[in-house]
Amino acid sequence: MDSRETTPDVQEQEATGSSGWNGRLWAMLIVVCSAMFLDALDNAMIGIAVPPIQDELGMPTSSLQWVVSAYVLGFGGFLLLGGRMADLIGRRRVFLVAVAVFAVASAVGGLAQDGVVVIIARFVMGVGAAFTAPAGLAIVVTTFPEGPARNRAVSIYTACGAAGFSLGLVAGGLLTQADWRWVFFLPVPIALAVLVGASILVPRDPGSGNGERSYDIPGALTVTAAMLLLVYTIVEAPEYGWGSARTLGQFAVVAVLLAAFALIESRTAQPLLRLGFLRNRALVGAALVAAAMLGTYMSFQFIGALYLQSTRGWSPLEMALGFLPAGVLIGLIAPRAGVLIGKFGPRWMMFAGFAAYTAAYLLFLRIGESSSYATVMLPTLLLIGVAFPLSFTGAYVQATSGVADSEQGLAAGILQTGYQVGAALVLAVVTATMAIKPSSGTAATISSYHNGMWVVTGCAAVTMLATLFVALRSRH
Repeated sequence: MDSRETTPDVQEQEATGSSGWNGRLWAMLIVVCSAMFLDALDNAMIGIAVPPIQDELGMPTSSLQWVVSAYVLGFGGFLLLGGRMADLIGRRRVFLVAVAVFAVASAVGGLAQDGVVVIIARFVMGVGAAFTAPAGLAIVVTTFPEGPARNRAVSIYTACGAAGFSLGLVAGGLLTQADWRWVFFLPVPIALAVLVGASILVPRDPGSGNGERSYDIPGALTVTAAMLLLVYTIVEAPEYGWGSARTLGQFAVVAVLLAAFALIESRTAQPLLRLGFLRNRALVGAALVAAAMLGTYMSFQFIGALYLQSTRGWSPLEMALGFLPAGVLIGLIAPRAGVLIGKFGPRWMMFAGFAAYTAAYLLFLRIGESSSYATVMLPTLLLIGVAFPLSFTGAYVQATSGVADSEQGLAAGILQTGYQVGAALVLAVVTATMAIKPSSGTAATISSYHNGMWVVTGCAAVTMLATLFVALRSRH
């Protein structure tokens, strides 16, 4: 590679040395992290806005879940492609285009007069986020050299996500009470600000040495179809049954598509995904931890929202404020997580995080018809506030360590795919478990919550033991 092409990266890495970060570098980091903030903000707000959307647009309950699930489908389905495209055609270019797509789709959702348009807008927003998330993380980890500087940058990245989620809960409650359309309109100016800031502050990607570029179109189409069908099947499985011919048939098609993808990649000169890349056990392990992390948390949040709003009669705003302590604690701990990673390493961070998750979910199993928020919900949320920044930052650092800059987007895509597939899979299993209840009434409803939380707690406990085993083995 020509030395002139590496100059920008070298300059950025030198700027992150012992002399500290200059103002432009700080500004660039904040702008890129704002995309993470925006994604978390949007996901927190939309969950609160779903009932008013149904009321105004007259959406049937059967299609209402797709206001949330369409985003997950677009995000999870295109993540691998998004991550690899960031490596192939440029992280900055992919980031800018994806943020613009997200902004336009969000505006369309706010103007929609039909539920189908809302669902399509959410799907396109998910696709935009599928390109923004790996490109943004790749920009961060290729700008800051591996070690304390990168750990610190990833910690700030995590804190921005926590801030977006915390503000999204409150903003979603306030905006929904005014008009649900503001939940779609608010992200638009934020996305435009990110777009302008990134176009000025994010340096251009160095070009390839010979100016030639090859695209693995068959591989891209095959893996994207496989991921779309996988996420769709997981989301729909509770409705049709995990053992139904429809569900099993779709899983079989997913397996065929993935086998075809592996065959294509093994015979392509410049594959979308180098199969040897999957032998990176640290990356694959981080992706599995990410799946358990978001899967258990999203399931807990789902049950917690039902418990507080449907069983206890809390308003959306009251529920948002009830969950706020977790977000505040995440925001306080996350910026300091880089120092902890430097001292203990990402494996011990992930173990500590899942030890706290397991304790939190065990505490939440004590919920009853009249449980006190201060003695049941609050301790659970405070433990989650400790668990999230430890495990989240640990997974990001482990997934991107030792990976070449030319494949950082792909590594980020694989990690993010773990998050999304895990969230869809664990939540689907939990909702199916909750549907099994012997009778009706409040007591039976509480029992169904317990059934779901046992699945969540078991998943967290298994992950805790697995991360402990890996951490102990790596120490020796």
